[in-house]
Amino acid sequence: MAGSTFGVSFRVTTAGESHGPANVVIVDGCPAGLPLSLDDLRPDLARRRPGQSRLVSQRAEPDDPEILSGVHEGLTTGAPIAVIVRNVDAKSRDYDDLAGLYRPGHADYTYDAKYGHRDPRGGGRASARETVSRVVAGAIAKKLIARSGVRVLGWVAQVGEVVASIPDKTAVTLEEVEASPTRCPDAIAAEKMTALVEQVRKEQDSVGGVCEIVALGVPVGLGEPVFDKLKADLAKALFSIPAVMGVEIGSGFRAASMRGSEHDDVFLPGDPRALRTETNHHGGTLGGISSGMPLLLRVAIKPTSTIPRELRTVTRDGEPTTVRSRGRHDPCIALRFPPIGEAMVAIVIADHVLRAMASPAFRAIE
Repeated sequence: MAGSTFGVSFRVTTAGESHGPANVVIVDGCPAGLPLSLDDLRPDLARRRPGQSRLVSQRAEPDDPEILSGVHEGLTTGAPIAVIVRNVDAKSRDYDDLAGLYRPGHADYTYDAKYGHRDPRGGGRASARETVSRVVAGAIAKKLIARSGVRVLGWVAQVGEVVASIPDKTAVTLEEVEASPTRCPDAIAAEKMTALVEQVRKEQDSVGGVCEIVALGVPVGLGEPVFDKLKADLAKALFSIPAVMGVEIGSGFRAASMRGSEHDDVFLPGDPRALRTETNHHGGTLGGISSGMPLLLRVAIKPTSTIPRELRTVTRDGEPTTVRSRGRHDPCIALRFPPIGEAMVAIVIADHVLRAMASPAFRAIE
């Protein structure tokens, strides 16, 4: 199966299925000498794992990683870093009846059409379970880009019709995000989100949401025109995550209703190597190259496709039937999305930092 490797200089390759024995990630290109331990990987894995609150899937996975290679005496060696996260609570019997039909909203049909043979247990490779590998790689990327002063943070900004009020997105802290199981830093909105998620769970349904991600301290000059623009790689990275239906940068779709005189970000006087703008409608990239302003991203996440309500569908032979899911699933997958979105943003930034440092034309980092 192609398509399981991402990146150019910081390359991430993942393997594993929802109900297989484990998920594995190999990170190639990480420089030697970076301090790295299991304790660096565990916090974001804990933020992503199922069973962490009553609002998410009750699958009881500890998601405790094991480093297999690439680290010696607490430092990366420059060799590929291999990490495994074992699956310990898969209940494959919940999917015994699904091999012969196609669940609405899932990849069952397209995987069958493309490969002719698929793993129906929990969605197999198409399951969001594979994102555990991305989070491991993202934790390594975060350590790497922190040396350049870059910090990445995501949170839930919307669940259904409940929208948070976050006046200054660059001032949000991890402590504020993690104060609620909704991962919304607006306490009032977080309470409403909790009530809504509990409501849709009782209704045997699900609800979507929006995650916002900010990267601060991004150096000027990251990104490769024309097809490898920083924003293009960020969009690809975020769209590769299961359940993502839309990605915006800066003003995003609001730009369609703005005038140029309003949308253009005016430069402020200052050091020509570190210019800032009055506003940040461009979201941190100009011409696809980082401007030094905060990267501002918004990601739309669909309602979880697997719901316990009976739905109409068809068999592999195209005959009408119904399906009712018995697995353990999130009524709102957006609540566990922030560490996954952060991981992919950090991976893209790490990749472009390494690519830039290897380029004789790059002058923004010295």
